[in-house]
Amino acid sequence: MRDTSHRREHIARMLKENGSVQVLPLIEQFSVSGVTIRKDLRFLENQGIATRCYGGAMLNDSGVFETETTFDRKQALHAEEKSSIGKVAAGLVNDGDAIILDSGSTTLKLASHLGGRENITVVTNSLNIVNELKLQEHIEVMLLGGTLRHKSQSFFGSSALATLKDLHVDKLFLGVDGFHMDKGISTHFEAESLLNQLMCKVASEIIVVTDSSKFGHVCLHKILEPMGVNQIVTDSNIPPDYLDGLRRIGIKITLVDVD
Repeated sequence: MRDTSHRREHIARMLKENGSVQVLPLIEQFSVSGVTIRKDLRFLENQGIATRCYGGAMLNDSGVFETETTFDRKQALHAEEKSSIGKVAAGLVNDGDAIILDSGSTTLKLASHLGGRENITVVTNSLNIVNELKLQEHIEVMLLGGTLRHKSQSFFGSSALATLKDLHVDKLFLGVDGFHMDKGISTHFEAESLLNQLMCKVASEIIVVTDSSKFGHVCLHKILEPMGVNQIVTDSNIPPDYLDGLRRIGIKITLVDVD
């Protein structure tokens, strides 16, 4: 499964860079069968990333597919928006809450504003968030185990899933890589999407924390449908059609002004 995921991510990047791919060169490049490559292209088409054509596939005309950047680069992008969103989102955490903070750059900003809360438990798969909270003695921190993914400084895999499945938390604060009204909420890494899906299942409330640049974009692996979200905290530059559409389906939107 890991080889399949990596191959599909590679093909998706090729589509983004070149605009199209052909089956025969992909067979040679990845040393797999034509059936396997066609399954890959069908998967990318179902994700809204590719449109299959004779002999290969083209990048979807929507042009919304996003490729992954490193965590350090993510932190630098829209930094002011993320800081403001994190501060406001931290205000949604009550004394006594058990919460999940996923491994996004915006949830890291949220963690930095949790000082002063009493008797809260933070569950996370983020090494950066653990480091942020390690001196906060009044906060109980639970790190989900597993394999460290260096690109995101986060843990994933069966150990993380096994620990998470027996938990129940009040709130999940979910950072996202892509948020599309039709294609759903998505991320770049398959194992992360599986962990995020389970986070959603064990949380009473799902709160998306994301800067407005993520709206309208699609990544390779879907987490959940927009209607599965209870609340979104974002900046005031969210596209008007998304603001109206999300409110119409009953999602509470908190708009944040940049500091």
